[in-house]
Amino acid sequence: MTALPLSVLDLCPIPAGHSPGEALANSLDLAPRVEAMGYERYWLAEHHNTPMLASAAPELMIARVGAVTQKMRVGAGGIMLPNHASLKVAETFRVLEAMAPGRIDLGLGRAPGTDPLTASVLRRSTVGHEEDFVRQLAQLLGYLSDQPPDVRVAAMPFGVGMPEIWILGSTLYGAHLAAVNGFHFAFAHHIQPEAAVQALQHYRREFEPSQFSEVPRAMIAIHAICAETDEAAERLASSADLALVNFLRGRPGPIPSVEQATAHVYTPEDEMIRRSTRARLLVGSPSKLRTEIEALVQATSVDEVMIHGIIHDHAARVQSYALLAQAFELTPG
Repeated sequence: MTALPLSVLDLCPIPAGHSPGEALANSLDLAPRVEAMGYERYWLAEHHNTPMLASAAPELMIARVGAVTQKMRVGAGGIMLPNHASLKVAETFRVLEAMAPGRIDLGLGRAPGTDPLTASVLRRSTVGHEEDFVRQLAQLLGYLSDQPPDVRVAAMPFGVGMPEIWILGSTLYGAHLAAVNGFHFAFAHHIQPEAAVQALQHYRREFEPSQFSEVPRAMIAIHAICAETDEAAERLASSADLALVNFLRGRPGPIPSVEQATAHVYTPEDEMIRRSTRARLLVGSPSKLRTEIEALVQATSVDEVMIHGIIHDHAARVQSYALLAQAFELTPG
C-alpha cells in the first residue's frame, strides 16, 4: 500500500514572548526538517491584521523556504486573489518558479484572509466577489499561459513553467469551481470541518478533465497536534484552544504558552466557544491521530493531507510533525 502523502501548512504563528522575526525563523527551521522527514510540500498562508500570525506576505516566505529546501514542493496556501492584481500574482509566481523550477504551487482563494475593514483597505470589493474571482482567475491564467487579456501586457519573466494551480475552499462553491474547471482542490477542514465530506464528494463527482489536470486530485488541510501521549497532546493543545477563543472573542494576540493557557480561567461564554472550535482540531498520540486521519481520508477520498498545528513551543511543533511522519511511515528525504 502506498503511503499517504502528508504536507505542511504554515501560518507562521507568533508565540507569546517571541518576536515576529523569531516566528519566521521557526518556519525556516521547520521546512528543511519536514523535508527530511518525507513531507510532500510546504505551503505558506496569507493572513492580514492578525497579531498571532506573521504570514502577511507568503510570497516572501516561499522564496526563503525554497532556498532552504531541495526537493519538497513549496507554495501558497494560499494567495487570496481578490486582494491582488492578477498580473502581479502572475509575475510573482513566475519569479518564484524561475528560482525553484518545478517546485512551486499556487493555491488560490477568494476569501480576504482578514476582517472586512482590512479587506476594504486592501481594495477588495465586497460586492459580487464570486463573479469577480472568476474574472480575476481567468486573467491570471491568461498571464501565466502567455495568453493575456491584452496582448500589449505580458507577465515577466518569459521562459519559465507554470506553477501547479490549486483552488482552495471551505464551502461547496470552491469545490464546484475546481471541479468544472479541472483544477486540483484543497479543502480547509480546519475552517469548516462539517462541510468537508459533501464538498470533496462533489468535487470528485463533478470533475471535468482539463489542461491543468486529467484526473481529480484533492487535498484536505487539517489542524492537528501530536505528542507521545494523548495527555501530552492535550496539554500542548491548550495553547491553540486559548488562541482561537481570544481571536474569536476579539482579543487577538500572540499564541499563549501552555503555562498561560492552563492557568487561564474561561468564562462560560468562552468555554462554549472552546468546545465548538474543538471540532476543527485533531489532538492525540500518533496512533490516535493516525486512526482519526485515516477515517477522514476514507470519508473524503482525498489524495493527500496537509497539516498545520498551533503549538507555542517550536521544539514541540517539530516533534508533532516528526511523530506524524513516523505514524504514517513516510520515507525520509
